Amino acid sequence: MSDNTKVTSRASRDSEMHDKDTRRKPWRPVRKLETPPPPAGYEYRWIRESILGQEDRNNVSYRLREGWELVRAEELPAEFALPSLESGRHAGVVYNEGLLLAKIPVETIEERRAYYEGKTSERSEALDNTLYKDSDRDRRYVKYDSKRESSVRFGKT
Repeated sequence: MSDNTKVTSRASRDSEMHDKDTRRKPWRPVRKLETPPPPAGYEYRWIRESILGQEDRNNVSYRLREGWELVRAEELPAEFALPSLESGRHAGVVYNEGLLLAKIPVETIEERRAYYEGKTSERSEALDNTLYKDSDRDRRYVKYDSKRESSVRFGKT
């Protein structure tokens, strides 16, 4: 080959490393507690791991006993690169400013909600019975209304 001969290789544009499927995303403010969509049948939630630099082991322990599972960084889809702890007892878990990402089955959430709704209705019924007995004994009190409606008015009536 002589010095005048140039060898050029032209690769097609398709063979270059371009991601044709993604477009530039418009700017938006950063949401500090953003999470990817949870897996089917689960919900995500951030759990407090520390506050003002002090570990909150009681809170993490309570949440784990409640049914929450800590989410590891490798469980997330590739497009969601969230930071994770590099060392310590929660190494590899998704972490954000003192919070750990956790997941829980939707059935557990519904069972918990039903439990607390039952507790609330039991207490409301007990309160209704107590107040009704008190108002029935002494006629000086205003008649008890279990509807619990109130209104606030401002300005002239």
